[in-house]
Amino acid sequence: MFERPLPRWLAWAADPEQLQRAPFLARSPLFAGLPRRLLGRLATRFFEKVYHPGEIVFEEGDPGRALFVVVEGTVEITRATAQGPYVLNTLGPGDAFGELALIDDFPRSATARVATPGRLLILYKSDFDALMEGNSRIALVVLRNLSRRLAIYARRKPVVATEPDPERAGPL
Repeated sequence: MFERPLPRWLAWAADPEQLQRAPFLARSPLFAGLPRRLLGRLATRFFEKVYHPGEIVFEEGDPGRALFVVVEGTVEITRATAQGPYVLNTLGPGDAFGELALIDDFPRSATARVATPGRLLILYKSDFDALMEGNSRIALVVLRNLSRRLAIYARRKPVVATEPDPERAGPL
C-alpha cells in the first residue's frame, strides 16, 4: 500500500521535543494544575530559543511582551543600582520569569541575562491571550497560579505604609 505522509500539524505534534514540552511545563509552578490535554495545547504556543552566556533576554524598562521558561542553563534577574547591577534571583530549569507581561502592559521591572548556556521557552502575550479566549480553564489556572506567585513576592517584600501627606492627599 501507499504510505501517506502525516499532515504537517500531526507530524509536528508527534515531534519528540513537543511531546516532552507538556510534561516539562507541568513541573513549572505557573502551570501546575493544568490537565494534560490543556498542557499539550499550551505547549504548542511556546517558541524555543538557544541563548549564550551574557546574552540579554530583556532589559529593565523594555516593554513586556512574553513569558519565559528556563529549559536548560541559568538566568540571572538583575536590577540596576548606583553600585551596578544587583542580582535579585538566579533561575534554573523549570523556572518561569517575565510572567507579569501576561497580565499588564508595564515596562520590565528588571533585566534578565543568561548566565550559562541555555534554552528558553517563550510564550508571547498575544499567543497567551488568544489561547485564553479559546479556553477559559487555562486562563483560570494560570492566573490563579500567577496570583499565588504575586502573593509570595508581596510577603517576601512587605510594603510599608507611611503617613499620608495631607497636602497631597486626594479625596477618600
